[in-house]
Order: sequence, then C-alpha cells, then structure tokens
Amino acid sequence: MTALEHASFDRLAPPLQRWLWEQGWSELRPAQAQAVAPILEGRVDVVIAAATASGKTEAAFLPLLTRLWQGGGDGVVLYVAPMKALINDQHERLSLLCERLEIPVCPWHGDIRETPRKRFVAAPRGVVLITPESLESLLFHRGAELRHLFGMLEAVVVDELHAFIGCERGRQLQSLLHRLEAALARRVQRVGLSATLGNMAMAADFLRLGEGNDVRLIVSAAETKSLRLLVKAVMQPADDSDSDDAAHTHIAAALFKRLRNANYLIFPNSTGRVEFYADALRRHCEAAGLPVTFFPHHGRLGKAERESTEFELKRGSLPVSAICTGTLEMGIDIGAIRGVVQIGAPETVASLCQRVGRAGRRDGEVAELWQYCVTEEPATDSGLVTGLHADLLQSIAVTRLFLARWYEPPPANSLHYSTLVQQILSLIGERCGVIAAEAYRILCLGGPFRDIGEADFIELLRNLAANELVMHDGNRVLLHGRVGERRVNHYTFFAAFQDSREYRLLHRWQGIGHAAFETRPWHRRRADFCRATLADCRDRS
Repeated sequence: MTALEHASFDRLAPPLQRWLWEQGWSELRPAQAQAVAPILEGRVDVVIAAATASGKTEAAFLPLLTRLWQGGGDGVVLYVAPMKALINDQHERLSLLCERLEIPVCPWHGDIRETPRKRFVAAPRGVVLITPESLESLLFHRGAELRHLFGMLEAVVVDELHAFIGCERGRQLQSLLHRLEAALARRVQRVGLSATLGNMAMAADFLRLGEGNDVRLIVSAAETKSLRLLVKAVMQPADDSDSDDAAHTHIAAALFKRLRNANYLIFPNSTGRVEFYADALRRHCEAAGLPVTFFPHHGRLGKAERESTEFELKRGSLPVSAICTGTLEMGIDIGAIRGVVQIGAPETVASLCQRVGRAGRRDGEVAELWQYCVTEEPATDSGLVTGLHADLLQSIAVTRLFLARWYEPPPANSLHYSTLVQQILSLIGERCGVIAAEAYRILCLGGPFRDIGEADFIELLRNLAANELVMHDGNRVLLHGRVGERRVNHYTFFAAFQDSREYRLLHRWQGIGHAAFETRPWHRRRADFCRATLADCRDRS
C-alpha cells in the first residue's frame, strides 16, 4: 500500500476494514484512496471518473457508509441510477457491505414491492436506491414528508452520471436534486460516478450547476487492455424490397456457430432487433437439439425475464449470450464476459467504450469486439452517398476514435421547455400549490432552467393557463388546471423522456413484458413463439 492508501484505509469503519480483508483486498485502488478524505469530510461535491469495473461504487460508498456508521447508522444516503436493473444489482452488492454495519438498504422503483418503502417511511435511515422517475413520484406524492424522510440526508450519489448529461432526463434530475435541497433548506453533498469523458469539467458543472470549479474531480487513468477486433460487412441485396431481414438472418446463423463456448453480449441497435435475434438464435438451438443459450434483455421485458437472463450470465452452468439494449451496457454485475458483438454502427464512441468495457475483465484475458455492419449492394445507377456504405463507414470511424481514446463531449445546453412544464406541474403537486414567483425562484433563478428569463417564464405560465394545465386560486397560488390534473395522474407523467405507446404482453395471463408500437403494424409471426395476448397499458394498475 502507498502512504495515501494506508491512511485512507485507516479512516474507514473497522467493520468495513474487516470485510475488505475477508474479501481478499490487498489494497485500495487509487481512485478509492483519493475519494475517502473529501467524501468522508462531506464539505465538497465529488466526481469519480474511471473505467467500467474499476470500483467506483466502493470508492463512493466506503467513506459514505463510514459516515453513517460514525453517526450511529441514523443518516440517509440517496443513490440515483438510470436503470432499475442497475439498482437491483447494486442492492445485492451494497447489502453485503451494509450488513456488517447494520445499515438497511432500500431499493425504490416500480418493480419493488411496498414493504421496503413502508419500512423506510416508518424509520428513515440507511441507503435508498432510486430512479429519477421514482424520485419525481416521491417528491410529488410525499412533499409534506420530505423533511421527515430526508432530514438526516448525508449525500446523494448519482451513478452513470455521463448518461444524464445533455438530455431531458438529466435536466429533470438536476431539478429534482435542487428541489430536494430547497425542501430541506440546506445543501447536501453530491457524488457523481462517471465513465471518463472528453471534458470532465462538464460533468462537474452538471453535478453542481454553475459551481463546477468547486467540485473535486478524481479521474482514474484508463488501464491498458488487449482487444481482438473483427469488422465485417454483410451485404443486403438491393432488390430485397421486403426488409433487411436476410442480412440479419445470415448474421444470426454466424453467431450461433461462433458464440457457444463463452459468455457474450450482443448489442443490436433497437429493441425490435433484440427480439429478432433472440427468436432466430432460439430457433437455431432448437433445430440443433441443443439447450437454448441465447436470451433477450431489454427494458420492456418483465422483471422475471430480465433477472433470469442476468442469473444465467452470472451463475449459469452453460456459456450463454445475452441479446440486449443499453440495459446491460452500464455497470451491472453480470460475471465474466468474453466479448461484445455490435450489430450496426455504434451511436457514440462513449457507448462503444461502455460496451467493450464489459468484456475481458479477467487477468490476462483478451477482450473481443465483433462489429457487424449491414449495407446494401449498390445498384448500377446509385449515387456517391449510397456507394459509401454509411453503416460501415460510421462503424470504422467510431472504432478508430475509440481506439484513440477520444470521447464526444455531451451536447450543449438547451432550454428544455417541456421538462420545465413537467417540473412546474410536479412542484405544484409537491407543495399543494405554489406562488409563481416562488416557482421561478426554485426552478429558474437557483435551479437548472436559469437560461429562461422572467418574462419568458410568465409567458409560459399564461400559455399553460390558456390550455388549462394550471390555474390561479383567489390568492394567486398556482394549482393544477383541469387538463393538468389529468396529466399528473397519468402513469407517464413522472418520466421526462418521450416513449412510444406500450402494450402489455401476456402469456397464459402472466405478464412477460411490454411491446411498443409506432408506425409499423404488428407482425404476428414475430411473437408466435409466446402466443401473447395484448392488453393496453392504460389499464395497468
């Protein structure tokens, strides 16, 4: 151990020290050692940036749990993550740490039963793991109880911080954290856990808007990892006007032959393609008389289906592969992964970095990246653009930038009026009505919508009133209007991002997931294997 690592270890709670030794830790990693002092002291916000599987969670929670232990275990730490699957995984990991300290861990999202929540509400203490949408719902429905629930709040941890920057969901999260501090009438330490970005100062400013220079940045140097890379283009005949399924059918057959000796993650670029490959690979297994070892994983699947795939990856008796969306891109513990298959050009360099970071974690193991591109065979009279093979070109460009360790900066700030409307309606619910000047002070002057001036805010309220989203009572207090009341009582209100219309999938009257329908008609052949019945999600409880 270095002197810093030894001093940092000595500051941790003795039960945590014993746990680390029992787990075979010979030392703290550099980022973990550097994070102990600023987080334990609690005076500054901190961003910890490091590669996937580099111990960012422990870097934040070892000192935070020490703080709770020093206070008799009566404090609260709020952990915010972008995905329910990540929360479920962290619940399992943190429970092992917290058990020694007799500190409860409470997961809080739509898939969790009421019992843990009721326990926390009755005796607010421990670690709360929550999504932004559930935090929005909590503030909206329990606004009068916030000081009771979070009066002992020590810190807020935002995991996968980079995933929130530059989007509506990120602006919503910034507003929620500011509203929580406004309700508590005090500042609360924030700790962000992030992948390495091209501009870490932007991550710091996102965590504490306008005060990024005061945020402590702890950036861990990327470890050198060997990578075996394959880039392959599959041609789609130009006269195939039905669909491009022929090329994807060819890719599925190749994957069936090559991915049966180890665990892999397969990333098509859409939920529909995840289902296509899961179905195609299942059929290949059945035709060969072999156990099915390819399983889907995406946000529209039921909880049991997702957890079954995660279990097979971590503890299954056979090598398996998951066909997935971004649900397995982030820091969920899924055991040893040999390689990653990317089908279609990656959307961003940062996303490709996250995905490749899931593979080759064992000492001496070489990570694999198989990049498949689907491109049309150009017709004789096709133009220059068609001949460039855009999917292949983008794949090569993104891969080269990834190998050069370049990451795109997050998008520049925008006004996010739609998110501001949601936050106005939510703030009204939280406070059972709010004066316009107070709403402007909380959301705009001190909050994340500070680019919106007072005149524009007043004009926005007038438009909301004209459309019956808000109204004034006799004391000039903003309340929900007729349309606003209906909006806030709809289950989609708490999400800041747009989603397509969903239907619930039932098999023998048991829920197996959800399907989204946009402009394409429902193809019965795509779901004949589950004989699903459709029930409109509007009827969900």
